[in-house]
Amino acid sequence: MALYVHKYGGTSVGNVERIQHVAENVIRARQRGDDVVVVVSAMSGETNRLVALAKEVQPSPDPREMDVLLSTGEQVTIALLAMALQQRGYPACSYTGGQVSIVTDSAHTKARILDIDTDRMRADLDQGRVVVVAGFQGVSEKGNITTLGRGGSDTTAVALAAALKADECLIYTDVDGVYTTDPRVEPKARRLDRITFEEMLEMASLGSKVLQIRSVEFAGKYNVPLRVLSSFQEGAGTLISYEDDSMEKPQISGIAFNRDEAKLTVLGVPDRPGIASRILGSVAEANIEVDMIVQDVAEDGTTNFTFTVNRPEFAKALAIVESTCRELGARQVQGDDSIVKVSIVGVGMRSHAGIAAKMFATLAREGINIQMISTSEIKISVVINEKYLELAVRSLHDAFELDKQVARG
Repeated sequence: MALYVHKYGGTSVGNVERIQHVAENVIRARQRGDDVVVVVSAMSGETNRLVALAKEVQPSPDPREMDVLLSTGEQVTIALLAMALQQRGYPACSYTGGQVSIVTDSAHTKARILDIDTDRMRADLDQGRVVVVAGFQGVSEKGNITTLGRGGSDTTAVALAAALKADECLIYTDVDGVYTTDPRVEPKARRLDRITFEEMLEMASLGSKVLQIRSVEFAGKYNVPLRVLSSFQEGAGTLISYEDDSMEKPQISGIAFNRDEAKLTVLGVPDRPGIASRILGSVAEANIEVDMIVQDVAEDGTTNFTFTVNRPEFAKALAIVESTCRELGARQVQGDDSIVKVSIVGVGMRSHAGIAAKMFATLAREGINIQMISTSEIKISVVINEKYLELAVRSLHDAFELDKQVARG
């Protein structure tokens, strides 16, 4: 008998009617003979409502109490889904993260899973019950309720699948799989039948919002096959697994982009050891993440130093860098919060030369200037002006013929 972990996001359980629909989907799996563990998020909008309530009471809510509050959203959903299954004659039992001993560290609002006790779930499965577990939450070793951060229900589902050695983890959402790029930007975007963990990890880190990046990392580490499916329509979805060497691999699997970018450039920095550390160290101390970095030596022997940050942190980072660079004697600090990052991703790049040249030539034909470049074994990212985002995505999608590739699998 196969064991599957199903995960349903907030839109999939957004109201009672949709919860009833989820129950029917779970029942179909049981009728096929599958054992099923279900992980659910809070109903759509509920987490935002709870955050707003907290801020009415305490402008900077205490992290421990915030976890106690936010964990209640999923508790509502698990109980309603268990009731819906029972009403249809299928035994089901709901559990909070603490009740099934999803043990985490003590980092409130962004905890990481340390261990899961599967005994209680296995006992229920052996009795023919559907196990319904609250996503996004656990319990610390000190017994405090913890949450895993936004999108943490994906991580809960993958972690349970790994602990239970499930055959597959099915992520049901409001899209029917992983696409070559965002269909809202490129209507010719095609759903992928299959993608590797590496590719999905890059897509998630580069702006694709289909899966939480931590869940993909977890799945790759424990080799848990993931499948992204729609809650609202039939279909095979997209399977995310390790690469099969016998598989015919296209050069590029997809195009990811991130609008949430800003750039800082420090001009005329004295060219001596430790300068980069001083600049980035002050930014890191403020808990601001730095992404792409470019350093070059100017004709006068000074250094120009450019890096990108998340756009919401741009103003804070700019103030920090201006202060640091006054101390260093730099000539000027420039900021630009009208940039985006566009990336091509694909394991097939390993065995195909000329991918970067083709990407750059395509953008040049459209008159799109590249400001920064970053590469890895399976991705090439460029920073461009925000106004060219959609043109860049569409032209690259056409250039690599992503709408015409034979699906993998």
